[in-house]
Amino acid sequence: MRKLLGYILSAFHYLAFGLFLGIFQPIQWLCYRLGGYGPHKRVVDILNGCLTSTYYLLGNRVSFTNRQQLPFNRPIIFIANHQSMYDIPPLIYHLRKYHAKFISKIELLTKGIPSISYNLKVGGGANIDRKDPRQSITELVKLATRMKDNNWSTVIFPEGTRSKDGRVKAFQSAGVATILKKCPNALLVPIAINNSWKMVRYGIYPLSTFEHLTFEILPPIEPNGQPADALLKQIQEMIAAKVG
Repeated sequence: MRKLLGYILSAFHYLAFGLFLGIFQPIQWLCYRLGGYGPHKRVVDILNGCLTSTYYLLGNRVSFTNRQQLPFNRPIIFIANHQSMYDIPPLIYHLRKYHAKFISKIELLTKGIPSISYNLKVGGGANIDRKDPRQSITELVKLATRMKDNNWSTVIFPEGTRSKDGRVKAFQSAGVATILKKCPNALLVPIAINNSWKMVRYGIYPLSTFEHLTFEILPPIEPNGQPADALLKQIQEMIAAKVG
């Protein structure tokens, strides 16, 4: 039944999703040109709230739980498992107060995707070329510098790729280690994502319907100079205990 309904409802979802991307492209450009970072960021936050709302056209729900008292006066590295592209709009919207930036593939910057490519260009995140380790490290260091200077945050998916069945894959520590070298006072905050993979269990069309996507912020971890490998192993275990 979910798949059958998906053939019908996915069309409405994609139409709304695409319309929002198209509508917000010139608004982003105008706000950035006239007002710079602040107005542009507010527009991006609203855009991602709108994109998240399109999940409901499929009968899906999104719950974001944050019981932690996280600081606003220091950088944060949010570390999450990764299940689908549908992880990203809710994270951007619900973490908006923390100025969370993303690490993206450089190909997305050059593809000319409405709203998305422009935001990647001017939004303050890192656009890395996975085939060029030197470029990737340079971009991460620049991101860490912006985090340190502005008390911004970042979201990292240390699995390196999306989990197609929801099971948590091994976490890689290189990205976190690079950022911590430049920004050692960053707080590590795990986020457990559930059921995002189910939206794309049949592929990009049809999308699944009547799924409940959950995002839960887990207790933060102070790095205290510990090795990144050990920190990521602890965080992987925390997230894996919540996923499934």
